[in-house]
Amino acid sequence: MTGLHWGILATGGIAHAFTSDLRTAGLHVAAVGSRRIDSAREFAAQYGIANAHGSYEELVADPDVDIVYIATPHPGHVDNALLALDHGKHVLVEKPFTLNATEATIVRDRAAEKGLLAMEAMWTRYLPHMVRIREILAAGTLGEVRVVSADHTQKLPTDPAHRLNDLALGGGALLDLGIYPISFAVDVLGLPERITALARLSDAGSDAEVATTFVHTGGAISTTVSSSRGAGMNAAQIVGTEARIEIDRVWYTPTSFRVVSPEGDVLEEFSSEVEGRGMQYQAIAAERFVDDGAAANDVLPIDETIAIMGVLDEVRRQIGVVYPGER
Repeated sequence: MTGLHWGILATGGIAHAFTSDLRTAGLHVAAVGSRRIDSAREFAAQYGIANAHGSYEELVADPDVDIVYIATPHPGHVDNALLALDHGKHVLVEKPFTLNATEATIVRDRAAEKGLLAMEAMWTRYLPHMVRIREILAAGTLGEVRVVSADHTQKLPTDPAHRLNDLALGGGALLDLGIYPISFAVDVLGLPERITALARLSDAGSDAEVATTFVHTGGAISTTVSSSRGAGMNAAQIVGTEARIEIDRVWYTPTSFRVVSPEGDVLEEFSSEVEGRGMQYQAIAAERFVDDGAAANDVLPIDETIAIMGVLDEVRRQIGVVYPGER
């Protein structure tokens, strides 16, 4: 860890979860900013943060802040990231990184211009069980990987005005839920060469359920299902010619998995022992990348984040979802 001073931009639920894990890991949170000073002060008091700001502009101008965690709703990510970068701050941007690949490219280019880190907060990739899974894949234990499947299904509010359903706020299952299994499939198999997507849209026009089938290099197939209308198993598997990995529920949080032979023999078992929710691992990685240089991010490079946003753009094109006002 490099001892960077974190600033928290926005005070919603995900900001609370992230800041709690930063405290658990002993990382330094220097400031918080909200559009309402009362909210910032309440947040600061809860987590023992020295500086509370009543605007995002004040937060990014704080000289005691080195890196900003951006926790606003999806449409605000691009402008909030640019604001922080223009004030010389590194950024960790909550997923989805932006609404689309065009916006993600704008952020990447500004960060490169300023010599700063811009990183997507896809915290799942940094969890211990995912680190071990990538080691197993690299060792060739599974043989040739042929199939990846994962789902992310939750029973979420159905109010059309809720952030999760409001198209003006990037609502729908894809950006809030589907990005997890889609990013997972890309992590294991690389970017898809062919994309097929189906969805059921809500009365508000947002995607309530989304199913994808991707064909990757060499013909490997990945399938994902996401839903905001019902909670499923939320398990995942990676199937190879010599073995498979079965990841238990909830696969995108700290959990357990098994490596199983075709005959059903368990070759390895892994169980996570993580304090807190586990969001601190991405923060620790971000500090290391700042220390080593932004290009050191080999877990989720910014160019891969942009490419995944492009995949999501194509999924939306196929299912007919457009966000008002997106660049």
